[in-house]
Amino acid sequence: MTTISEQGFDEERALYGSRGLLLQGCRFEGPADGESALKESSDIVARDCRFDLRYPCWHVDGLRMEHCELTPNCRAAMWYTRHAVVKDSRLHGIKAFRECSDVQLTCCNIISSEFGWFLDHVRMEKCEAESEYFMLRSSELEFRRVALHGKYSFQYVENALLEHCELHTKDALWHCRNVVVRDSVLDGEYLAWFAEGLTLERCTLIGTQPLCYCRNLVLRDCKMLDTDLAFEKSDVQATVTTPVLSIKNPASGAICVPSVGEIIMDDPVAKGRVIFTK
Repeated sequence: MTTISEQGFDEERALYGSRGLLLQGCRFEGPADGESALKESSDIVARDCRFDLRYPCWHVDGLRMEHCELTPNCRAAMWYTRHAVVKDSRLHGIKAFRECSDVQLTCCNIISSEFGWFLDHVRMEKCEAESEYFMLRSSELEFRRVALHGKYSFQYVENALLEHCELHTKDALWHCRNVVVRDSVLDGEYLAWFAEGLTLERCTLIGTQPLCYCRNLVLRDCKMLDTDLAFEKSDVQATVTTPVLSIKNPASGAICVPSVGEIIMDDPVAKGRVIFTK
């Protein structure tokens, strides 16, 4: 592996097609304002580097970043890249990851609108994120101890596991399929409409009109705080440990709950049962 230390790059495709580089303390910035610095490269390691130019890591096969900074100017940083590991880094440019596979992110600070679209096989742990449309249409996800703020997250995701996460996000998990969420806080309006095969275990749900139009929905020992008009038109099996403000027209299944402020059953095809627990 060739080492490049403490150098600056600002020209177009500065290190295009490189193989086996260790970049130590390098800066991708400058008046030439060039794009695509590492496009079509492989086996790249970047440590303590600053990326201030656009599209630096497109079509990279084998990328490792540690203690790096991607500034707000570094838009669309990693697209069409495979086998990427990013640790202890700040990812602050919009659309940071798209159409990548085998991605690991650990202890990163993410401020990136439209982050993580169309990704496949992603592991994220101990990260903080601010984003809209976070992880849209991505699949095979494992998220642990991730804190997210932003609207429209995890829409259309498939085959995902989220554990010990805190999501403050409106319209989260819409149209998701085969998702398990454990020991997490899901705070936001209109949670998981049209989800299929969603399982929530020991979670805290906060916000109006959650879990409507779902199929094969399961809740196990969940708390529901300030939730009203829940479960409309959903096929659900639920055990809830807190009172619910209102439940409306569950399509089928059973909801076990200590108390409900109001049960609305004004749709003749709604056959779901509400069972009061002691």
